Amino acid sequence: MSDPSETANSNSSKSLTIARLFSGMAMFGSATPVSKIVTQAAPVFIASLFRVGLGALFLAPAAWFKRDQITSINRGDWIRIGLIALFGMVGFSAFMLYGMRLASGVTGAIVMSTTPAVTAAASMMFLGEQGSWRKFSAIALAVLGVLILQLGASLNETEGALLGGALVFAAVCCESTYTLVGKTLTKSIDPLLVTFLASALSIPLFIPFAIWQWSSFTPAEFDAGVWTALIWYGIGTLALGSWLWYAGVQKAEGSTAAAFMGVMPVSALVLSYILLGEAFRWIHLAGFLTVFLGVLLMSWEHASMSEDPSDAD
Repeated sequence: MSDPSETANSNSSKSLTIARLFSGMAMFGSATPVSKIVTQAAPVFIASLFRVGLGALFLAPAAWFKRDQITSINRGDWIRIGLIALFGMVGFSAFMLYGMRLASGVTGAIVMSTTPAVTAAASMMFLGEQGSWRKFSAIALAVLGVLILQLGASLNETEGALLGGALVFAAVCCESTYTLVGKTLTKSIDPLLVTFLASALSIPLFIPFAIWQWSSFTPAEFDAGVWTALIWYGIGTLALGSWLWYAGVQKAEGSTAAAFMGVMPVSALVLSYILLGEAFRWIHLAGFLTVFLGVLLMSWEHASMSEDPSDAD
């Protein structure tokens, strides 16, 4: 007969793990509407520099305790970390912020929801991973969802919104590159250390562009809401979100973690309505549900692979 105290501790640990997974994905999702607030107030590269600087500062204490792993990083891994900094930090931030200047928060949320499908497609194209009906269906649903969204944009929004959606999609491609490059790194290097190093390495890449935009930076005009968004953009969406997600993944089964992939797009959509006060449109809901069904299929795929790694179908 099991000890009641051990059962209680086990249930408490599971609840904490679930809370971490949910919170981490919700924080990642908040990046889409928050980036809209940030880019309306601050120049893109200054805001990006602020984000990675705060993120690196927040992650520094945790990275310090894992510093012994740095000496074991070989030249190839440093190149991969550099690519993560270039695509995952610089490219993602620039495309995302410039895109969100033009697109609505809802548009950004739906386009960002295609990340799992785009990553799966890139894995099959460049890494030779085997396809499955769930992967192909998720990719098809992502394409269909974006087409529905673009139909809505052509009917209800400006031409700039189409360009904005395209720039956000470029950010999705950068995010997928970050994920694929990081796959091999996180097998031997702690993911939080990788995030810290990539954030730190991206700081000098942003500095020349931030200096170029400095004359248009007017922080004295920022209200409390803008400062909160800027701080959250760095500490919340980058550092704290990463820490909670990876802490949850370390304790959870792959199938459990995969199920929380759907939290990110829901968080992005709901917060776009709440934080940005955007009007609800049925065509937005149709596009989102189409893409979200693909997210659920990818979650199912990850869960299936975690239960039987040899089963690709």
